[in-house]
Amino acid sequence: QVQLVESGGGLVQPGGSLRLSCATSGFAFSRYAMSWYRQVPGKERDLVARISSVGGSTNYADSVKGRFTISRDNAKNTLYLQMNNLKPEDTAVYYCNSGGNAPFYWGPGTQVIVSS
Repeated sequence: QVQLVESGGGLVQPGGSLRLSCATSGFAFSRYAMSWYRQVPGKERDLVARISSVGGSTNYADSVKGRFTISRDNAKNTLYLQMNNLKPEDTAVYYCNSGGNAPFYWGPGTQVIVSS
């Protein structure tokens, strides 16, 4: 069974940093592009960042460019999102999934709250 387990979220002040992790199993992680998404209540789930299977190519939403860095460790089947200079508008539940258009399933995600 495919498992996607997000962690690392929490409450942080504006300007702070968090590092999210997505531990995966049950599929050929190293063959898949992977992405981070985020969602707030009443809004669409939006793509935040994407990384190619090898890790050589990345893409970011305009809202996070220069602040977030997506990375992966294929040996550990783990995806990361380094989030710096966090802003209140970054508050959301963050999810990891396939970087393509066929998500495995949507897990519980990890909550990020940026507030003073």
